[in-house]
Amino acid sequence: MRDRQADDGDPSYATPGIAPAEPSQAVMRAALSAYADRINQGDRDGILALFAPGATIEDPVGTAPKRGQEIVDWFTDTVAFRTHIDQVAPIRGSHANAAALIFDVTFHPPEAPPVRIRSLDVCTFDQEGCIVSLKAYWGPDDMVVLADP
Repeated sequence: MRDRQADDGDPSYATPGIAPAEPSQAVMRAALSAYADRINQGDRDGILALFAPGATIEDPVGTAPKRGQEIVDWFTDTVAFRTHIDQVAPIRGSHANAAALIFDVTFHPPEAPPVRIRSLDVCTFDQEGCIVSLKAYWGPDDMVVLADP
């Protein structure tokens, strides 16, 4: 087992010298698959159930992390905007408590044309397999405004 060092109180890290129990690759992949499925189904409460208390979302990376009620509001909008995820590659695991989802996401903001973003979301997980952090990697060139149908 390898040692981990504390990282500014990040709950995904354990006490130095003690390797934490990590969720299995299958558990993390299932969580990310459920994340995409629940977004596509418009299941806000189901999406929120995948996140650990105190979780953070940095979407996109470089913006202020969302927490608590901000995450609830974020996924309320996600559902309201008829968001749809198209996975473009298999979910990727890691040698730790992280996994990645590579996808195109399309959403329909009110009174605006639909938008598509090509994203790579990297999530870390707690021992129970809940998402502790989500970091979405996409930049301005990854966003395209689509023609109205």
